[in-house]
Amino acid sequence: MSIPSISHLNLQNKKVFIRADLNVPIDGSSISSTSRIDASIPTIQYALDNAQVVILTSHLGRPEEGNFDDSLSLKPIVDYLEEKLNIKIMLHRDFEKGQYFEPGMLHVLENVRFNLGEKKCSDELSVKYASIADVFVMDAFGTAHRTEASTYGIGKYIGEKCAGLLFYDEVDALTKTFNQPKKPMLAIVGGSKVSTKLSVLKNLVNRVDGLILGGGILNTFIAAQGFNIGKSLYEPDFVDEAKVIIDEIKNRQIFFPTIEDVICAKEFDVNAHAELKKIDDVESDDMIFDLGPKTLKYITDHLPKVSTIMWNGPLGVFEFEQFSSGTEALSRAIADCEAFSLAGGGDTIAAIEKYKVCKKISYISTAGGAFLEFAEGKKLPAIEMLEQ
Repeated sequence: MSIPSISHLNLQNKKVFIRADLNVPIDGSSISSTSRIDASIPTIQYALDNAQVVILTSHLGRPEEGNFDDSLSLKPIVDYLEEKLNIKIMLHRDFEKGQYFEPGMLHVLENVRFNLGEKKCSDELSVKYASIADVFVMDAFGTAHRTEASTYGIGKYIGEKCAGLLFYDEVDALTKTFNQPKKPMLAIVGGSKVSTKLSVLKNLVNRVDGLILGGGILNTFIAAQGFNIGKSLYEPDFVDEAKVIIDEIKNRQIFFPTIEDVICAKEFDVNAHAELKKIDDVESDDMIFDLGPKTLKYITDHLPKVSTIMWNGPLGVFEFEQFSSGTEALSRAIADCEAFSLAGGGDTIAAIEKYKVCKKISYISTAGGAFLEFAEGKKLPAIEMLEQ
């Protein structure tokens, strides 16, 4: 790749500034999922082992810029890292240009979104970040699509910059999947709205050998094929766009599963009664929440025929047990498949964790928006910055 890794640099006697993605779900002071923190630890540990001073920061939630919010402090993350790394950590609420940071410990700067100018990538804040370190390490791939002071601006003003171990691996995995995939390649795209993934679908349909859709996105495509979807979640304004993509699928003769049966209910509720129906039998007051067993078998039987799988989004409302069969069957089929599998997105990771197949997925991306923009074929700002 054309971007340097932290392992390529000499960090001896240098101050290293790491921008990680530690934006994890926190309930009170309890972290409900530490996967993003754990994924960042190899880079943090590498810097601690090789640099004189290590400064770490991240965003967390959506605080009002310029105001400290105790509920969105990085303190719970610091507590977790202290135990995990067995090292003294100092949490800095404020910092100044040229500030002294004591060696031999990890220094964490508070939530970057407390800082005025972060999201607008102000030069003043970017220069302030750069003034406290010699090397900038971008390890927050989940924010690589954003042009912000701590993800992009700092890189314009600091002496050396590189990708962290996680960031480097993410770019490598996505590049191999989208730019140099082993064929045949299958893409699985789920989610509630076609509008948020339309560009992704248009790009993928010209690259892949098969396409599987799920959720509200699939409902829009089912409607585009002339079927009644009742009160199901879909986007009527994008039915014509879906028809164009379906025509391209037919022209390219790629695998696109016929929907034979679905799981419906009359309401969106954890206690809703699930009913299996043929796609032709969906009634006007039905809501489609999952795929039926015949359709699922058609899909899972196809997976052993592919060599690369890109997965972003569940097939149905897997959070409710009665509508989870599709996503569970898909998760286990991908796990059992010999193909290289790349999975990304919050709901996808939640499904992978729920069905305990993490170790059988080839690569799990920590990113959501950046994952999708990479899939669209866009050059991400953070990658562009590191290449300069």
